[in-house]
Amino acid sequence: MNTDTHAAHADDHHHGDGHAHGSFSTYMLGFVLSVVLTAIPFWLVMSGALPSKQITALVIMAFAVVQIVVHMIYFLHMNTTSENGWSMMALIFTIVMVVIALSGSLWVMNHLNSNMMPIHQMTGMK
Repeated sequence: MNTDTHAAHADDHHHGDGHAHGSFSTYMLGFVLSVVLTAIPFWLVMSGALPSKQITALVIMAFAVVQIVVHMIYFLHMNTTSENGWSMMALIFTIVMVVIALSGSLWVMNHLNSNMMPIHQMTGMK
């Protein structure tokens, strides 16, 4: 195979669409960051290092947001300059969806907790 054919064959692997694809080192950096951003909250919960459950929940949510950003940058290759701003729109959509999911879940769990029938009332219902 001559060098011209080899170069044309190598260009086929880049899909010819002009998008940046990650290298092995950037994927490994993203993987290591993801593992660290998962291990730290796990350790915080299992060791009880923080004084209250509310602070622990807020710290875990902060780590989750950082991990979403890491995934978007290192694995989805999103930045503000690619695809005529569509990556920024995807980022905004992701942030809106995460806020809706988190706030809705916390709201539902809070209302379920406050609206549950106390146990002493359940025993008198026999």
